[in-house]
Amino acid sequence: MNHKNNPKNIAIIGAGPSSLYLLKHLLTLDKELEIEVFEKTGIVGAGMPYSPQGATAEHITNVSGNEIPPLVMTLSRWLDEMAGKLPEQYAIDRDNFTQHHVVPRLLFGKYLAGQFSLLREQAANEGRVIKVHLNTEVTDLTDCHEEQKVQLTLGSGKTREFDYAVVCSGHRWPEKGESARKGYFLSPYPPTKLALQVNHAVAIKGSSLTAIDAIRTLARHNGSFEEENGKLRFVPAEGSEKFKIVMHSRNGLLPAIRFHLRQPELSQDSLLTQEEVDANKKENGGFLSLDFVFEQNFKRRFQKSDPEFYKRIKNHNLESFVDLVMSMREGKPPFRLFREEYEEAEESIRRRKSIFWKEMLAELSFTMNYPAKYLSAEDMLRLKNVLMPLVSIVIAFVPQSSCDELFALHDAGRLDIVTVGQEGRVEPLKEGGIRYHYTDEHDGKKHAIRYHTYVDCSGQPHLSIEDLPFPGLLRRKSVSQAALRFKSREEAEKLLAEGNELIVQNEHGEYFLKVSGITITDHFQIVNEYNIPNDRIYIMAVPYIGGYNPDYSGLDFCEQASRCIVEKLGQVMNASHPPLHAEC
Repeated sequence: MNHKNNPKNIAIIGAGPSSLYLLKHLLTLDKELEIEVFEKTGIVGAGMPYSPQGATAEHITNVSGNEIPPLVMTLSRWLDEMAGKLPEQYAIDRDNFTQHHVVPRLLFGKYLAGQFSLLREQAANEGRVIKVHLNTEVTDLTDCHEEQKVQLTLGSGKTREFDYAVVCSGHRWPEKGESARKGYFLSPYPPTKLALQVNHAVAIKGSSLTAIDAIRTLARHNGSFEEENGKLRFVPAEGSEKFKIVMHSRNGLLPAIRFHLRQPELSQDSLLTQEEVDANKKENGGFLSLDFVFEQNFKRRFQKSDPEFYKRIKNHNLESFVDLVMSMREGKPPFRLFREEYEEAEESIRRRKSIFWKEMLAELSFTMNYPAKYLSAEDMLRLKNVLMPLVSIVIAFVPQSSCDELFALHDAGRLDIVTVGQEGRVEPLKEGGIRYHYTDEHDGKKHAIRYHTYVDCSGQPHLSIEDLPFPGLLRRKSVSQAALRFKSREEAEKLLAEGNELIVQNEHGEYFLKVSGITITDHFQIVNEYNIPNDRIYIMAVPYIGGYNPDYSGLDFCEQASRCIVEKLGQVMNASHPPLHAEC
């Protein structure tokens, strides 16, 4: 194909970390490919988590420099080059700073923005131009199949045509109903909305890193942290004498704490090969077996690395392993367990020795995410209901400074956590705030507690196909509902009889489980209602692909997904008759 006579162009929607890693890989393709980036804010590289949309001065990363998939320049080197050029609020003690330290999120956002600029410079040096349109929202995306083009509609009403488009729009938080009620927040973002001084208890849904973001912000507007005899102490502000935060968690557990990672970056080596996936599908009725992945990519890796732990788990299946680990954590007061894990993590960092099973669980999660679309509906339900609740706790990796603040608040009687189980329910009130309904796990007593301020910190929700912000894709049926087939007809009919509304049947009588978001291929192509992948439009915006990617792992996910997209784009651009689908 002679690109010089007919150069191809690509639109990238969103300019956050996903876009950054995509650009890195796109620059390995044909130099005639013209690249344009559309960003609805005025900031590139940082995305929501590392910009004022998702962070203020008190928020810190839960990844360190050595855990970042490679960009143009390492964080340590960039900090050296920026010495004396950054505002005082980002001052880092370089004499004591190592690649193992976390940094303020806004500082990390500046690093990512710097990498974006360096990639543009790198492209310019090769005679390529990356056009960036700031403060430009893409309001619609339409696949013009007949012309083999993609049409973007901008907020201004203008339209643009491209050969390819990749949606990298990142996080999207619910807002519907939030502004209509006082003291009712459906997410803690942007954190400026939590700049509240209150003189009552605040209810928080969840106990994850998202909850810790909200806690750090609320604490600073209702008091201060002071160091006393080497220990952090919380002092409430005048007017906040009754200030308190109550976390409401399904299992009453706090997340795990940062420790020394033996392998800081989640590696390509941890992924199943296509041959392994295909062989297992052949043996398992066309499905990838969750038990196979658990045995192959988790349990067996302990045989040499941690034989003692392997002895403990070798006869456990997925369910009994999760029960074992949860039993190690349950039965103790949450903050006592949190202190024990804090000391264990400190020892791990001091000795530079990993807590191997936790690291392997993170690897399992990363491994599992990518081929999850090949699971049976039954195994996907096991993954979501059994494994993911454990993963969400263990691989959060709370930074030590956040732990110190949680301890200080708890010691001051200003922070508690309650178990609300699966049936816990939030009732929004017209007059503002909420009523939290739950049953006490110990005595079975039912509670209905009124809170004047409530923050939902349950994390990025998986959005439905109807939430896709591009009506053109829905109107033309260029996208389709993500679904997984049941292996057992009996199991599907049993769940259907129990009232599961996500189970559907096709014209052949096969049962499927609808999962959140849209259908995508291994290369993150959208797939239409006839199950035909689209060579022009790709999506790595996590809220809309959560059904097929149940656990997207931050920057590691950005690196892996962008690599797969660019591999496919390279095939499509270089083929006179591009294949409909190819495995990544």
